[in-house]
Amino acid sequence: MKMSSTQGPHSLAFRVMRLCRPSLHVEIPVRFDPSDLLFGEDLFDDPVAASHLPRLLADTVSATAADGSTTSADPSDLSYRNRFLLQHPSDSLGLPGLLLLPQSFGAIYLGETFCSYISINNSSNFEVRDVTIKAEIQTERQRILLLDTSKSPVESIRAGGRYDFIVEHDVKELGAHTLVCTALYNDNDGERKYLPQYFKFMVANPLSVRTKETTILEASIENHTKSNLYMDQVDFEPAQNWNATILRGVDHHPESKQPMSDVFKPPILLRSGGGIHNFLYQLKLSSDGSPLPKVEGSNVLGKLQITWRTNLGEPGRLQTQQILGSPIAQKDIELRAVEVPSIIMLEKPFMVRLNLANQTDRVLGPFEVWVSQSDSLDEKAIMVNGLLTMHLAQVEAFSSSEFELNLIAVKHGVQKITGITVFDTREKKTYDSLLELELGTSQLRSRQFLVKGIL
Repeated sequence: MKMSSTQGPHSLAFRVMRLCRPSLHVEIPVRFDPSDLLFGEDLFDDPVAASHLPRLLADTVSATAADGSTTSADPSDLSYRNRFLLQHPSDSLGLPGLLLLPQSFGAIYLGETFCSYISINNSSNFEVRDVTIKAEIQTERQRILLLDTSKSPVESIRAGGRYDFIVEHDVKELGAHTLVCTALYNDNDGERKYLPQYFKFMVANPLSVRTKETTILEASIENHTKSNLYMDQVDFEPAQNWNATILRGVDHHPESKQPMSDVFKPPILLRSGGGIHNFLYQLKLSSDGSPLPKVEGSNVLGKLQITWRTNLGEPGRLQTQQILGSPIAQKDIELRAVEVPSIIMLEKPFMVRLNLANQTDRVLGPFEVWVSQSDSLDEKAIMVNGLLTMHLAQVEAFSSSEFELNLIAVKHGVQKITGITVFDTREKKTYDSLLELELGTSQLRSRQFLVKGIL
């Protein structure tokens, strides 16, 4: 942390210490068991030899040295000859149970809560009075007030004394941050003095989120910190026109599932320095039929809400920006299937209800709709039953009109409706790219039918 202040002597000075939880002290080297050196792993393959292992270990540990002293653990033994031996199974973790206080300011990551212990010290030989203290966080975008004692100033700080307080701030921006501490006070000679001090620190990004979007959204979350992160919650909040379902692996042992496993879920571990976990979400368009929101010509899918904790439980929370899907070409009209029979009998007429939507801010139409007959009659599987051309009225701006096509199937098997063409008679414009669309959820893309015969 860097510090700067104005020139000139001051009676007061700020001292800032970051409040964060201690870390676990790890002993290096890790202790070992004598049997790892004296015996091989194949000892346990022989049941007879394995049965003699406790006696062999007892003889080894209690062996008497030349001077008559034993090698067993003895608190009065100052030679530390057993300092690398396992005295308890938990010693293999290398954790003696000690906590290590922070030795430096450390790194601050987006989504964490910055907590600081601030002390203003009077290093002079006289008392200062009417001390007004302010503490603020300044970023590139804003200035946030954390403490202000203007309405109730500190009456006095004696010589050699101090005034302490704690401030907290939820970190929501990346980059440079400045903790601005100011004090306005009366000196011994009655002069009103102003003391500003600046403490700068950087905020880094703890996670990187990469997404791949088809009909499945894949979110890869990577840990950029120097400590393990335990993900409590990773939720995808879909945009208004999308529904999202998380895809999980198949549980091969459903009988082992506990009744409260859905309530008390174990956290997902992201190891320090690049640990990655992937999440899969299946995206489906909602059925309300409203137009998709557009951001710079792209499809808004939603955003991720991520919460985590560190090794000793310090919380963090991060919300991603809006995740954008593949760019969507803006079209004047859109054709969607509203009602389609699930089973169609061979050579029996059936109705397909379609919706023609005007996605512009002007009136379009009248329209003519027909099914292209470019294929030969031998190759055609779905044909129009009745008039080859339908006439539709004008469609107002941002509205839609429904109509029905009377069709008939002339071939068995899975078939497609192809060649639906819409022609604007007023603008003399043909929309023939609609046949490339699939019937996904509420949108006609390429509808396939199962045509059954009648015996």
